[in-house]
Amino acid sequence: MAKRDYYEVLGVAKTATAQEMKKAYRKIAMKYHPDKNPGDKSVEEKFKEAAEAYEVLSDENKRAKYDRFGHAGVDGNFGGGGRSGSMEDIFSQFGDIFSDGSPFESFFGGGGGGRRSSRGGGQRGTNLRIKLALTYEEIAKGVTKKIKVNKDAKCGTCNGSGAKNAQAVRTCNTCGGQGVVRQIRSTFLGQMQTTGTCPSCNGKGNTIIDKCGTCSGAGTTKNAETIEIEVPAGVSDGIQLSMQGKGNAGKNGAPSGDLIIQIEEKEHDLFERDGNNLLYDLYISFPDAALGTSVEIPTLDSKVKIKIPPGSQSGKVFRLKGKGFKDIQSYQIGDLLVHVNIWTPKELTRTEKELLEKLRTMENIVPNPGKNEKGFFDRMKQYFN
Repeated sequence: MAKRDYYEVLGVAKTATAQEMKKAYRKIAMKYHPDKNPGDKSVEEKFKEAAEAYEVLSDENKRAKYDRFGHAGVDGNFGGGGRSGSMEDIFSQFGDIFSDGSPFESFFGGGGGGRRSSRGGGQRGTNLRIKLALTYEEIAKGVTKKIKVNKDAKCGTCNGSGAKNAQAVRTCNTCGGQGVVRQIRSTFLGQMQTTGTCPSCNGKGNTIIDKCGTCSGAGTTKNAETIEIEVPAGVSDGIQLSMQGKGNAGKNGAPSGDLIIQIEEKEHDLFERDGNNLLYDLYISFPDAALGTSVEIPTLDSKVKIKIPPGSQSGKVFRLKGKGFKDIQSYQIGDLLVHVNIWTPKELTRTEKELLEKLRTMENIVPNPGKNEKGFFDRMKQYFN
């Protein structure tokens, strides 16, 4: 597959300065960073593509060759050619663009679950995921739910430090409490300074000489917590809500993960949902359809009466404004769509059969839709378009 122009990849002009190049690359790399897009191979390829472009254009000699000969002038320079360089190689070569410390530090305000925090070497708590089933009535108005969640909580004895007491903690001699060590590494660009997790303290910045007796040094214990969840009106099946910091507690003082709530809709006995609209099937008899009547229609919070005009046909739809769901992203409210069905009896008495036989051939009983009578699909277009 043909490579894209490196200037196009970074979104800069051919006259771009080194600072403009660096700024453009940082923006793209942050957008397609693997922490922000876990498991997405296509995004990883875009991340590597940007790194390849910046590796060439940030070097004056390579940029000059590229400007003169295109890709042919620089092929083989990046990780042995193409985008085969590993993610670790990319971080080690260009980590200084994102932070002053380790290239593996998170630059997304805490990073994804499981990565080291930027100071102290603690590990951010993992996210918790739960499913929350709601009725249509709860979804229409919004609801506050209290649920019990079993999770890792900060140890109450050591306050999450993992140590028996303050005297049981020593600053790491290898990294001086930084949690990272720096070393000079030779690369194809020359000697570069790289940083990595301290092997002595595993990134914590300190060592524990006497562990907490309650959590055995983990800093967390299992605990059941009752959490209050405020669900806004208008949520729909599959939507996810997030409560920051309500997931598993982090280790060694790192922040907690998040609680992810996935909404599920319970089936309703009377209604179906179509976006923000509610659908209701109304069954009426042939005499009521022919002569007209008033019927009581249920809604999510009350009952309302509607008039069925004489001569109503099966398939007619009545729209009750504002009786549906609130749009979660606006102030708009959906409608209740009442679909009329003419009930045809399956069993008849002899008297009923005799009456219907008399009606069967009467002039106004024989179907005669005429040119202006709309069919089912035309009626659906009228109400849903």
